[in-house]
Amino acid sequence: MQTKEISIKEECAALHNMIKGLQQTIKSQHDLKSENEQLKRNVDLMKENLKSHDQEYKNTIAKLMSEMKIKEEGHKIEIRKLCQDMREKIESNEEKHKDLIEKKEVEISELNAKLRTQEKEKQSEIIKLQLEFDANPARLQTKSNSYPDSTVLPQSIYRRKLQHLQEEKNKEITVLRNTIHDSEQHLSLDKDSQLKPTGKGSYLRRRRF
Repeated sequence: MQTKEISIKEECAALHNMIKGLQQTIKSQHDLKSENEQLKRNVDLMKENLKSHDQEYKNTIAKLMSEMKIKEEGHKIEIRKLCQDMREKIESNEEKHKDLIEKKEVEISELNAKLRTQEKEKQSEIIKLQLEFDANPARLQTKSNSYPDSTVLPQSIYRRKLQHLQEEKNKEITVLRNTIHDSEQHLSLDKDSQLKPTGKGSYLRRRRF
């Protein structure tokens, strides 16, 4: 009886240990299940957060692209306006230079006409004085018998008058020629400055919007 009782007690102890082991296994599995569920919830939450951040990132990129496009269009408009203003300013300056060149050309033409007139007048005065100079000694020759030195004074007077007239006309012609030369130089410089392209002007001609 004692042996059977001891055997039963040992069997009960073994069963008790088995039950305890099973309980621990069940508890471990339950803990693992709870941990897995928590991990699944964390993963789902991370997925939702990632999805939310991804959408926010896409929205930010779209907003920046829209702002960049708006600014780019604004810059294009400003550049077009600047180019138009520069083009109008260049055309206005070219028109002013053109008018100035035309005025200079008219002035030079008038000065050349005046120079030709002065030269003709000079030649006419010289011819007239030469004729008078040639005629007076012959006319005064008849009086030279009674007045031997009477022709000397008129001849010297005519020579001085002729010389003075030539000098005055030469001075006037020289002044006119110098004036014409200066005007032609200014005109040439104006034409060169008008034909010579500037950096901005050439850039505007090359670039089209």
